[in-house]
Amino acid sequence: MRKYFLLSWAICLAFVTTTVANAASISLPDFTELVEDNSGSVVKIVTESKASSVSSAESEQLPELFRYFFGDELPEDFEFRSPQPSQGLGSGFIISSDGYVLTNNHVVNGADSVSVRMTNGDVYDAEIIGTDPGSDIAVLKVDAKGLPVVSFGDSDALKVGEWVLAIGSPFDFEYSVTAGIVSAKGRALGGSDRYVPFIQTDVAINPGNSGGPLFNMDGEVVGINSQIYTRSGGFMGVSFAIPINIAMKVAKQLQETGTVQRGWLGVEMYPPFNQDPALARSLGLERAEGALVARVFPNSPAADAGLQADDVIIAIDGHKVRRYADVPPLIGAFSPGDKTAVTVIRDGKERKLTVEIGALEETQVAQVQAPQNQSDNPFNIVVTDIDNDNGVRVEEVFSGPAQRAGMRKGDIITMLRNRFIASKADFDKIVSNLPENGAVAVRILRGNNIVYLAIPTH
Repeated sequence: MRKYFLLSWAICLAFVTTTVANAASISLPDFTELVEDNSGSVVKIVTESKASSVSSAESEQLPELFRYFFGDELPEDFEFRSPQPSQGLGSGFIISSDGYVLTNNHVVNGADSVSVRMTNGDVYDAEIIGTDPGSDIAVLKVDAKGLPVVSFGDSDALKVGEWVLAIGSPFDFEYSVTAGIVSAKGRALGGSDRYVPFIQTDVAINPGNSGGPLFNMDGEVVGINSQIYTRSGGFMGVSFAIPINIAMKVAKQLQETGTVQRGWLGVEMYPPFNQDPALARSLGLERAEGALVARVFPNSPAADAGLQADDVIIAIDGHKVRRYADVPPLIGAFSPGDKTAVTVIRDGKERKLTVEIGALEETQVAQVQAPQNQSDNPFNIVVTDIDNDNGVRVEEVFSGPAQRAGMRKGDIITMLRNRFIASKADFDKIVSNLPENGAVAVRILRGNNIVYLAIPTH
């Protein structure tokens, strides 16, 4: 009996093991065909910059060996010249059979010469056709014909959890393959590339991968591997790719003109809004979603379309705006002269405005100096008029809702309950008719910063 029991147990175990193994083999993707079909379109990029010199006025850039012996006190005419040109490595991929290559701007930025190495060992000198720091895209050109070209997918159609694969040359290990899933979409990283809603993945990306393609399971490029989040200098499970839909729009402009024109709306937004549910409720929203407009620049497309301070942008061209960082890439994707719909919440009601997009100039980049007029909120405070009729100054803040909300002496209140404050009379009139058991939004100027407060009225 024991023999039959052991035999039955062994058969069951074998069946379970086989079933699990088969299930695993079915659920896990096979990337071999994808890699074989596409690796020939991926290139290694080598850049070289001429030897640089460092003078005594730039002593902080000296090699540590010089610092050890001489410190920072060097002779006035001292000059150190690096004995070797500096070399950089990156990745890229071929977007046309006649030799156009796409990579990151930061891969080739500052390079004096660029070369492209194919998987078959061929090496070409490359010309930089154009670069765009705003999207971290660069287009190169090599003198060759009949090159293998990647296929393009739709990055807007990517889904979180979808398998993706990267090919590149991390740490100079040519044509390495790594895979993972899409972790998130529409990530805003700020900085110069604020016009990019990044694709976040857990694909292992390291130095040298930059500029390489991110493929979906159909073998289509859906992104350009661009950045990693790291505290060690190496991969930590979080990497970011530029959506290919955006990259190709930029590449087309670079190929045609060598420069990129972006759309401009002409507003300054208030980032803390998305972490302030009370402020959102005071503006008529159920949750802190959207982009709160803190300022509309005069003679801008936004001003011409009728946008106002305290409007909350909730959609652009039908695309939902969940936070302030969604606005720059959506507007930047338009060309000057395009018209689009901008949906806002104003006084608790939804309004749709038509905006004719302007051209973004370098002097108009997003975060601008704080304006001369902001707004704040009252209740047990003393205010006085100011000379320019653009708000009232808070002279005293006593114990009460305003103090608990964070109002300070010296704040300039410029807007209250969606109304501009030109004088103390305006302020007193609005304060005398506050709603009960609610909260009011107050916009203030604090130093050179715009601050919003939601002050309870109970």
